[in-house]
Amino acid sequence: MTPRERILAILNRQPVDRLPVDLWHTPEIGALLRQHCGVADDLAMYQSLGLDKIVWVFMDYQTAAGERAGGQSGAGAEDGGSRTMWGVPLKEIQAGDAHYAEFGSAPLAGYDTPESLADYPWWPSLDRFDYAGAVAKAQQAAKYFAVIGPWVSFFEIYCQLRGLEQSMIDLMEAPELVDAILDRVESIQTEMMRRFFARAGQSLDLVFISDDIAGQTSLLMSPALWKRHLQPRLQRWCELIHAHGLRVFYHTDGAARPLLGPILDCGVDVLNPIQHACPGMELEALKREFGHRVIFHGGVDNQFALPRGTPEDVRREVRRCLETLGAGREGFICCSCHNVQAGTPLANILAMIETVQRESARR
Repeated sequence: MTPRERILAILNRQPVDRLPVDLWHTPEIGALLRQHCGVADDLAMYQSLGLDKIVWVFMDYQTAAGERAGGQSGAGAEDGGSRTMWGVPLKEIQAGDAHYAEFGSAPLAGYDTPESLADYPWWPSLDRFDYAGAVAKAQQAAKYFAVIGPWVSFFEIYCQLRGLEQSMIDLMEAPELVDAILDRVESIQTEMMRRFFARAGQSLDLVFISDDIAGQTSLLMSPALWKRHLQPRLQRWCELIHAHGLRVFYHTDGAARPLLGPILDCGVDVLNPIQHACPGMELEALKREFGHRVIFHGGVDNQFALPRGTPEDVRREVRRCLETLGAGREGFICCSCHNVQAGTPLANILAMIETVQRESARR
């Protein structure tokens, strides 16, 4: 099977020759792997490693000043730009071998009423998204790989605009402002998606909704607040994405267990990253309760096993994921829990990939 065929078969719950193995990585790790494979571009590197890569196609954006905005998620230093498309300033950070962009001061911090939002100068213009460029990237990748895009979010963008602490206060003290900001965040991205889907044709497979609603030990908001502000919006996006024949790939880090049922009720097809180091995210229990409803993506620990463990630690971690999330050789796309960070040993990355390729084919 080709990587694209293997991913689509898993999504459709059809038989596969082996479970797929994906990889999320930072630019530094991408450069390391390209050098290891002796190739010049990422698509060639994915093929050389035998990855079942779900290729990300994010939407570039050009500001009114003619500057290419920082990454659609706002955090990709390689994307360039001094602000995100939402107007959030970016600070370049060098931490050891890692180079990345960190969010600066919250640009909506002083806009404290729904009426004041009309004066914010950085709301994205729908005509400044590079639809043609995204379609071209999708068409190139789809010849061999599954494709995911664009990146869309509700609460992550809200927190970037207002600041995390103020966003927590807003949920309790200013629900009308929360709704007014989220209305704009939703409407802009909804129309962007409609325009992109109309152009992308058969080159797109999944849409990436990233909306972290949990931390390392607990939710970031109560279930009641999530249902009040985010559940109906997520359901509308799931319906829009499904109406175009695409799958919903939903990302939340952390201890999200209390909200997984409601999240899946909205129509989510793939759940990522399955951060099982967090309470409530135990692999066996998640597979038992939700395995018939959703495809799991991720699972391989990125806090100890990959960056600090030995290759044997990684192999042991991968086997555990295959035996639990991948039980029955279905419903699971094995991947690092999040981006493999700069400084992660090459041997550990290769151990993850090779263990899935070798051992899931035997099961």
